[in-house]
Amino acid sequence: MRVTQGMLANNSLRHLSSSYDRMGNLQDQLSTGKKITKPSDDPVIAMKGMQYRTGLTEVEQYKRNLSEAYQWMENSEGGIEHATQVFQRARELFLQAKNGTNSDEDLKAIGAEIGQLKEDLASVVNTQVAGRYIFNGDATNKPPATVNPDGTVTFAPNTNQVKIAISNGVQLEVNTNPLKAFGGEVSGDNLFATFKSIEDAINNADMSNSDELLGKMDQHFDTLNAERAVLGARYNRLELIDDRIGQQEVTANRVLSDNEDADIERVITELKMQESVHRAALSVSSRIIQPTLMDFLR
Repeated sequence: MRVTQGMLANNSLRHLSSSYDRMGNLQDQLSTGKKITKPSDDPVIAMKGMQYRTGLTEVEQYKRNLSEAYQWMENSEGGIEHATQVFQRARELFLQAKNGTNSDEDLKAIGAEIGQLKEDLASVVNTQVAGRYIFNGDATNKPPATVNPDGTVTFAPNTNQVKIAISNGVQLEVNTNPLKAFGGEVSGDNLFATFKSIEDAINNADMSNSDELLGKMDQHFDTLNAERAVLGARYNRLELIDDRIGQQEVTANRVLSDNEDADIERVITELKMQESVHRAALSVSSRIIQPTLMDFLR
């Protein structure tokens, strides 16, 4: 086969163009830190990257859901803790009122404080977080308790569960049963009705049924503590899932990095080698490609 000067020139230009292309790919990897800049560079890496990014996005969403779950539970725990303190103060005052040495003025003062504690408890029941009533089940746009002009409190909470997806296939109840969280019902009376009965008995200086009312208070307190224990158990589970999601996030980031991130040390080494090869190719091509007829006559 006859090899012409045109063939040599064309082949040299083709190889130089390929060399430029390899150098360009290496420079793209060095500047972006990624193995590929477009799917056509390596379809397998691109496809795996989409799968890994989907998994990482799911993990990140679960972490946001975990934050919301913590917000619900921690605020619920704070509300129940405050209710416990109110309850203990009310019981202390009631025991003081049972003392037969109190004057009418003493009883009225105790009754007034019991009334204030009852209204404070209503404000705790109506706790809002980010504009939502956390002690009213899934009816978060409505307050569960209303203080009436006559001093009574209407307490008719929604007891539906509020669940949040915190892991793949796992939904955790993040709210508490508001009725149980605030003492449940004893003999048909909720905690507010019992408080009102205690307040009336003290104000009227009629302590004939004080033992019955005290027994009701203790039952309300037991129900409150039981619900608080349930909340604590769910909070512990939430922390365990949080740890597992954190480990999944680390793993997902590592796998994604292994799939897409370029080995910078290797890229720099290969780029330097390619630059040396390219300079050598340019030098050789300059000798092979003769630009004028005079070069042949030398």
